[in-house]
Amino acid sequence: MYVCICKAVTEKHIQQAVKSGVNDYKELRDRTGVGSQCGKCGNDAKSCLRQQSLSQ
Repeated sequence: MYVCICKAVTEKHIQQAVKSGVNDYKELRDRTGVGSQCGKCGNDAKSCLRQQSLSQ
């Protein structure tokens, strides 16, 4: 599912970012661009990041 439509970031992109060492929202935003356009996806992206981090 798309988390950030503006930058076309999906849950899978976030999962891959976590696997490659991303562990906070700023780093996720820098790497994927999530939340950097309109910002409406910020809360969903943070939630997805937490879920992925817990499942690692």
